[in-house]
Amino acid sequence: MIGHENIPERGGVILAANHLSYLDPPVIGAALKRQATYIAKERLFRTPLFGKLIRNFSFPVSRNKPQLSTIKEAVTRLRDGEIVVVFPEGGRSTDGGLQNAKRGVGMIAVISKAAIVPTLIEGTDKALPVGAKFLRPAKIRVIFGTPLKIEGKETERHLQEKISREVMESIRKLKVNR
Repeated sequence: MIGHENIPERGGVILAANHLSYLDPPVIGAALKRQATYIAKERLFRTPLFGKLIRNFSFPVSRNKPQLSTIKEAVTRLRDGEIVVVFPEGGRSTDGGLQNAKRGVGMIAVISKAAIVPTLIEGTDKALPVGAKFLRPAKIRVIFGTPLKIEGKETERHLQEKISREVMESIRKLKVNR
């Protein structure tokens, strides 16, 4: 794990990470010194045993039809001083590459005014590829980048989209500069 110093010891923080595998949330959790809350796809909450477990550290988002209540929940938790983990791409990458961000991370950042820590995850796609049923040996790395501070009006859609793009560009730079 690289860049622990980039995560504030207290206060609300958005941790925005690329998404390669179902292993990403527990890997991020293991890398953090603070407890985090995750925004997770709604379907996971309906899985029999896993659904009960995931409720302890996540809240749902409908990827097909995001609800304003999800944004409000994230903002409330950030204002309460929590770390909220967001996967800006909206789902796992099927080819290991970085995808374009959805607007949600920008919206949450603009409304909450919380700093965003861009986060690069590597190797989880090799340890547990999409469709795999068993773990495989792989080197996994988590790199926490320099926090991005957000300024602007919360109703400006283009600002939210710009922030979402900047987050993914910051993650790309972590990949290139390692």
